[in-house]
Amino acid sequence: MTDPIRTAPEPLRDAEGRGGGRDLGELPVWDLSDLYPAPDAPELERDFKWLEEEAAKLAADYRGKLADLDSAQMLDAVHRNEAFDRVSGRIMSYAYLRYAQKSTDPARAKFLSDCQDRMTRLSSQLVFFSLEFNRIADDAYEAVMTGNPELERYKPVFDRMRAMKPHQLSDELEEFLHDQSATGAAAWNKLFDETIAALEFEVDGDTLGIEATLSNLTEQDRSKREAAARALAETFKTRLPLFARVHNTLAKDKEIRDRWRKFPTPQSSRHLANHVEPEVVEALRNAVVAAYPRLSHRYYALKARWLGLSKLQVWDRNAPLPMESDRIVGWDEARATVTAAYADFDPRMAELAEPFFTKGWIDAPVAEGKSPGAFAHPTVSDVHPYVMLNYLGKPRDVMTLAHELGHGVHQRLAAGQGELLSHTPLTLAETASVFGEMLTFRRMLDNAKDDAERKVMLAGKVEDMINTVIRQIAFYDFECKLHAARAEGELTPDDINALWMSVQGESLGPAFEFMDGYEIFWAYIPHFVHSPFYVYAYAFGDGLVNALYAVYAEGEPGFQEKYFDMLKAGGSKHHKDLLAPFGLDASDPAFWDKGLSMIEGFIDELEAME
Repeated sequence: MTDPIRTAPEPLRDAEGRGGGRDLGELPVWDLSDLYPAPDAPELERDFKWLEEEAAKLAADYRGKLADLDSAQMLDAVHRNEAFDRVSGRIMSYAYLRYAQKSTDPARAKFLSDCQDRMTRLSSQLVFFSLEFNRIADDAYEAVMTGNPELERYKPVFDRMRAMKPHQLSDELEEFLHDQSATGAAAWNKLFDETIAALEFEVDGDTLGIEATLSNLTEQDRSKREAAARALAETFKTRLPLFARVHNTLAKDKEIRDRWRKFPTPQSSRHLANHVEPEVVEALRNAVVAAYPRLSHRYYALKARWLGLSKLQVWDRNAPLPMESDRIVGWDEARATVTAAYADFDPRMAELAEPFFTKGWIDAPVAEGKSPGAFAHPTVSDVHPYVMLNYLGKPRDVMTLAHELGHGVHQRLAAGQGELLSHTPLTLAETASVFGEMLTFRRMLDNAKDDAERKVMLAGKVEDMINTVIRQIAFYDFECKLHAARAEGELTPDDINALWMSVQGESLGPAFEFMDGYEIFWAYIPHFVHSPFYVYAYAFGDGLVNALYAVYAEGEPGFQEKYFDMLKAGGSKHHKDLLAPFGLDASDPAFWDKGLSMIEGFIDELEAME
């Protein structure tokens, strides 16, 4: 059961970790002292002690009594839960971020596990809160939650929690599942993370980690790209039984929980958590799949001609164009580019982004054992977010910086809502990140020195949008197939490989051939392990931002203020309410076609430049 107490805020992960290059200038690293000075800091033990005392007091004060509280007493209970959430979230954010910096370090792994164990024991005393709250009769709930404006502002949180009411188990079972979580999915997640971080790949005589190897897939030299792709396949193959076991176990674990909770589909719990209707997600998915031929299939046929190839291989998917410069973008230039793009839109955007660069809120270098990819971690509402990159100087890394800073700006603005209301459902959490990318891209496009540079930039943006929309919906379909098949029985590695290839061929189209070994590339995608069905949020966010940007480009009066109000709302409003000021409605199937038409327009422009 999802309760209002989060013991470990979830980072917003970038699905396409990107990078490559050298001579980048001085790259920033995290200063985590705003959370805690050190893992043995007395402040950390002080906070654990406070949590122990407060958990006992909360249980004594409210267990068995929630239904009888008046409005003032309920508000006090909510404030106390929110305070507990802030302190526990601070501890777990610190433990997780230290671990993400070097997940192969046994001391950091132990510290994270010990914090998780302590927090699980503490918060188990408070599982009663959501269970009892959901048993309050509807009329009594409405009566206590209305009439007190301060309490009423929390109603969206509790409405979402009460949406889980039909799926709630007995108190005893809920407490068992809570206690068991540390040795269940969380343990398998850690095993996956540590395995991926420790992988080594032999590429043209060099031993590389996964991030550097993936970055070689964007090298100008085709032989380097092929060597990297084959190295990935070779190393993944050596751990294939382990990856298959992780996916089988987690999918079965989810199936058992979903069956007990009477969720109608494996996707249902994600839709509820995202506060989005299943039919809206289905409309998005169907619109994207229908667009495969006129988007990804059409673009990759163009790209094959540009590269002089009759067929593309997987190592050509993110290849630079022949006329594209292979120059490295230094950190200072990347910072200046993104900051200027944010400032052009509104100076407040650049001001909100500035501390990330100056106060140790970004960890940019590639380092041994560091988590691959990129993410923004919101931590807690009374601290600030932290951004992780693996910056290696490719032009696309500039877009990743713009993306993650967008998350960071969004999280800073939403923090004013407080701990329970600041965290945005995933479907809207990608809004500011994708919008930040679009602002950066448009500024760079406007400054292109000639048609050749413009063509390269347009092609790069189309590829990013295909990766964000087409690829993520293909990922979503793979997960749907995987969980449906696992419900029928254990899946062999070959079974999972076949499911992966069924969506890859459909989404990428006839321009591609697939090398032996590509069928294993599902193995390294962290979203399948950490957050089942997370991936459609990227496509949702891209489609939403494309529609939103079209409104901005049309000169909507007061757009900036409406945009800031949307970000400040955090999780306090439904997507219908947040989009209404812009005249947009995500439940309208035509909404998604409007977003997809922007990608199609870019491809039209590229074809016209032939």
